[in-house]
Amino acid sequence: MRELLRGYGKGLVAVFFGAVAIWALVLIVLPQLAMLERALTKPKRQLDSSIAAQLERDAFTCINVLQQHQAPSATAGTNGGMAVPSASGMAVPSASGMSVPSASGMAVPSASDMDASASGAATRPYILQCDRATTRKKMVRDAGDEAWLNELYDLPLLEVTDSPPIEDQIARAEEITRVAGALYQDLLVMEANASRFGFGNFAALTQPVLIPLAPETKAEEDAALSNVLLGVLGLRFERDGRVYERIGMVTLTRTLIFAILATTLALVVCYPIAYKVALATPPERAMWLFLGLVIPYAIVELMRIYAWTAIIDNEGLLNQALMWAGAISEPIQFKRSALTVFVVIVYTYVLFMVFPIFNVMSTLDRNQIEAARDLGASTARLHWRVIMPHAKPGIAVGCIATFMLAAGAFSVPRIISRGLQAEWFSQTIYNKFFESENSNVGAAYSFAYTLVCFLLVALFMWTMRTRLKDFARVQ
Repeated sequence: MRELLRGYGKGLVAVFFGAVAIWALVLIVLPQLAMLERALTKPKRQLDSSIAAQLERDAFTCINVLQQHQAPSATAGTNGGMAVPSASGMAVPSASGMSVPSASGMAVPSASDMDASASGAATRPYILQCDRATTRKKMVRDAGDEAWLNELYDLPLLEVTDSPPIEDQIARAEEITRVAGALYQDLLVMEANASRFGFGNFAALTQPVLIPLAPETKAEEDAALSNVLLGVLGLRFERDGRVYERIGMVTLTRTLIFAILATTLALVVCYPIAYKVALATPPERAMWLFLGLVIPYAIVELMRIYAWTAIIDNEGLLNQALMWAGAISEPIQFKRSALTVFVVIVYTYVLFMVFPIFNVMSTLDRNQIEAARDLGASTARLHWRVIMPHAKPGIAVGCIATFMLAAGAFSVPRIISRGLQAEWFSQTIYNKFFESENSNVGAAYSFAYTLVCFLLVALFMWTMRTRLKDFARVQ
């Protein structure tokens, strides 16, 4: 700090640290706090008030459908089907003998159902909303806990059955509407005064999910090595003859293993390149080697990833070349191989591994290499005892950068596999946010994933005996 103050003055140092503080606050701290708040907030659709509101809506819809069923249809006798309003407001006759849903999603009975009702053969057709209009509603609770709406809030057991006359069914639905509406208002007040935070969204990550399997399929699945390993880790187990799997944890574990393998592959590929450019090539030739590495990255990353699809497709360049050479008789399904994703990830993030290692290696005195060789050191011993210890900060930075990018990769596994491989955890988080509209659980997954990745990075730094100040040597 004193050297900074002496070299740049108090004004510039204050501006620098102020800019760093603002950057950290805006781009790191505040987004993570917002994500944590959402992760700790219970989804609205899981609140008790939401269940009471849904019951009120179902009962109200049931009333409307029953009233339509009860009202005489002027057109039923002329066209053989009840008029159903379409999205444009025009009357569209339904098929005879079927309950046809309207544009709003309500079940509307057909003319034949009405005739059957008039003759006493049936009171009404099956109506989903009437079937769901019951105070015997199961509440959203943690695994192993079970609660029902009527028992939890001391409500009478009310339901709309199809045996009484239509008037009685409508009256019962109206009673359910009043009870559910009053309960909804009371629950809103209770939930407003209660804490809205909890760890239920994080528990979804370890929630076991029933895997339906036929007996013959179950025997094959149990014998698979991957499932045996999942059983050892406690991510897959059997209870009462049923197989359960912690899908969230399985996806998280698999993604971390894939990211570590991709990082290892990148290190194996990039270390010789960095050594060749930094220590084993004259400076004028090293420039051309680096130029060959950098030029492809002038193209947008998404375009480079899509270019790989033209290489690995069934009719792609690689399969065509192998078939032309007679090496294969039918295309290889590269899209189904996890190794393909690893290769594309290494290609996509190769510079993040090469540059840190190169920057540190280029500071090594070549006389040390010559001295080691004069003392009889083999090539392997030269790298292990001289070059790698010196390049350790660069290796650490390259591995950390590549691991974090691989762990958070979304476009590469999504585009390359095209749904033919098990999804990565980043895809699971995306699906929680944008496909299933369950952003609270998605936020919990994202925050937990960030913590796990940071812990792995800290463990790696401790293993490598690398400190933060050592990273300054990479620059």
